[in-house]
Amino acid sequence: MSTPPSPTVQPATGRLGVLTVGLGAVASTLIAGVELVKRGQALPIGSLTQMATIRLGKRTDGRSPMVKDFVPLAKLEDIVWGAWDVYPDDAYVAASRAGVLDGGKHIEAIAEVLRDVRPMPAAFERKYARNLEGEHIKADIGKRAMLEAIREDINRFRDDKQVDRIVMIWCASTEIFIEPGPAHMDLESFDAAIDADDEMIAPSMLYAYAAILEGVPFANGSPNLAVDTPVLRKLATERNVAICGKDFKTGQTLMKTVLAPMLKARQLGLSGWYSTNILGNRDGEVLDAPENFKTKEESKLGVLEDILEPAKNPDLYGNVFHKVSINYYPPRGDNKEGWDNIDIFGWLGYPMQIKVDFLCRDSILAAPLALDLVLFMDLAQRAGLGGIQEWLSFYFKSPQVAPGLYPEHDLFIQLTKLKNTLRWMMGEDPITHLGREYYDEG
Repeated sequence: MSTPPSPTVQPATGRLGVLTVGLGAVASTLIAGVELVKRGQALPIGSLTQMATIRLGKRTDGRSPMVKDFVPLAKLEDIVWGAWDVYPDDAYVAASRAGVLDGGKHIEAIAEVLRDVRPMPAAFERKYARNLEGEHIKADIGKRAMLEAIREDINRFRDDKQVDRIVMIWCASTEIFIEPGPAHMDLESFDAAIDADDEMIAPSMLYAYAAILEGVPFANGSPNLAVDTPVLRKLATERNVAICGKDFKTGQTLMKTVLAPMLKARQLGLSGWYSTNILGNRDGEVLDAPENFKTKEESKLGVLEDILEPAKNPDLYGNVFHKVSINYYPPRGDNKEGWDNIDIFGWLGYPMQIKVDFLCRDSILAAPLALDLVLFMDLAQRAGLGGIQEWLSFYFKSPQVAPGLYPEHDLFIQLTKLKNTLRWMMGEDPITHLGREYYDEG
């Protein structure tokens, strides 16, 4: 199969508006971090777009520019912020309450710009996240009116902030579990369900639909169904709007996408993988409701099966017990602890164990991912790459892929796919890592 020709990437001229759905710990940490980096007061650690290099050509060529110098990404200085949230707190108050950042060092230094980011009332229905009690929401006006209100918000933000392009990213809470059904199959059924206030249409779907209708790329940082339905996938492709998701890959699942490929590569067996988390932020509070945890559980459980392929390796992975739990523990705040007990077996079936205790900071890991997704989604849109952006699977627990494909979860294959996509965009050869050219030339 031949590689399609490289696209023509339009320049990143003008201002880039970033609309975050949710202005909680992740979004406020993202905004504060970018504003600090703009002023030279911090480094964008964890951001591939800002810190990583990309090899071009042979290892002996010595060509390894920074990613941000290789592809025409929007400059951080050109980013303008907007948000929706169920609480009226501006980004200063939200960042202070989240307790992620040091107030004196990282919040007060940019207090003025943070106070200027005031959220619009959220399109929200309590039934989808019953543990959220915010009242900064659009009135009970029905789903169609909510959809139109979101579209009006997008256009008002575009006009008020004088932005040239917009990216929307979901940084809000996990909704209750919804499986794709008849309402999500085609546009006629979807619109009819919206008009009927059908419970199968969650707020995240309204945001995604509004974004596509307004030509705004949409990235889903939660495990919500949102844009991952047949109708919205098709509409995004038809309208040439970039979409991607779902669920930021930050802590425990990040470790799984590193360790599970190692087991498979070495053909080591797996008997069981027990994962538990304690988390005390707003996300943990929402996930304390079983119907919301179900959505997150589905996202986290699929990783091992897709990586290990038990049907192809039944002796090694055909009888794996995989358990995931998340426990709301307020004293821990945003400092999540992910603990894994992994029972493996090796030569002649002898058992061994791996234990991982990842004491991470949830929003500190998520913020640079969100930044990268914003910049890469804007790049994809300027390159004319509508529909699913599978090359951004690197950032997600449950990556969106075309119907009929299984998602690639191996972190290092995902990284190769991402960087080869950037090479392809810019007319450079992909790197296969075959390496025979170094030995056959002589």
